[in-house]
Amino acid sequence: MSRNESSSKERAVDAARERIRSNRFGENNVGDIAKGIVDGQREDLAMAITLIESERPSDRPVAQLLLEEIKNISEAKGNRDETVRIGITGIPGVGKSTFIERLGLDLIKEGHRVAVLAVDPSSKRTGGSILGDKTRMDELAVQENAFVRPSPASDALGGVARATMEAVILCEAAGYDRIIVETVGVGQSETAVRDMVDVFCLLLIGGAGDEVQGIKRGIVEMADLIVVHKSDGDNIDTCSTTAQSYSNALHLFPTPPSGEKVEVLTASSIDGTGHSQIREQIKSLTTVWKSNGWWSTQRSNQSSDRMTTHARELLLTQKMNDPKSAQYWHELQNEVVKGTIGAFSAAWDWINSEKDM
Repeated sequence: MSRNESSSKERAVDAARERIRSNRFGENNVGDIAKGIVDGQREDLAMAITLIESERPSDRPVAQLLLEEIKNISEAKGNRDETVRIGITGIPGVGKSTFIERLGLDLIKEGHRVAVLAVDPSSKRTGGSILGDKTRMDELAVQENAFVRPSPASDALGGVARATMEAVILCEAAGYDRIIVETVGVGQSETAVRDMVDVFCLLLIGGAGDEVQGIKRGIVEMADLIVVHKSDGDNIDTCSTTAQSYSNALHLFPTPPSGEKVEVLTASSIDGTGHSQIREQIKSLTTVWKSNGWWSTQRSNQSSDRMTTHARELLLTQKMNDPKSAQYWHELQNEVVKGTIGAFSAAWDWINSEKDM
């Protein structure tokens, strides 16, 4: 396919999506869509997530109305918040998708409804995303009580899509009581997922040192549960040794804010070894945290932190949407490129400028 043909196809797809969005969403039918989500309509849920992921300024007010309507309907029904949000992170190749599929299938067998929000890498140049998790989780994706949604990470901090938390809220409103958020990988900024989940699980592989795995102390300190994955076949002994090493090292770390010791377990998603212990540990943590108050404290702190993050994003967007401000931004940006002004000084001037251009 030529570049022109590819570009034409992309425009056609974008136009089709716009027609679907305009036909389904608007201030007049937000209530119907919200009711469909709460009633468990998958199509309405998928369309709503597409809406909240949209970066179009015109879509944001409609998305906000939808979220408010969802909240009103849920409160009117007296829905109790019994959901558990689980974050899964680890280096590429550690087997996150395989692990999540096994975890999701087992949770469904226990009577839960599972939503997976798998955030895939995006290209910095084109914004394109692989979005392959739904293919890798083919068995889980076809389950009646599962919803698997791959989303592009775009340029969001930590590989977590900008609207991931809003997608979590929509999935919970749709009746999914176990929400799993898979992150792109492990890096210094990857800890952003910590601010939107209840239980943060770090996957490691056996036999690789910190230099190989790229694991930073900060992300280990944020973990509520560490799993040395792919503990099967010839790797069992190696994984056990790695798990023991991390368990010993954790004794040197400060006590987590939750007050609970971080367990290090081994598991195989091929034969299921260790997964029952993982589910039991997640259940144990949620029970203890709900009884000692950490559960509600953590969620409250996360909501406060997200307010700060959203405010920064909205203020930046608002200022960039002002033509005069945007023009001044580009002028300062050119000066930074030339080296005639420092990046911080340029940002300071732009933020504090009230130029009448």
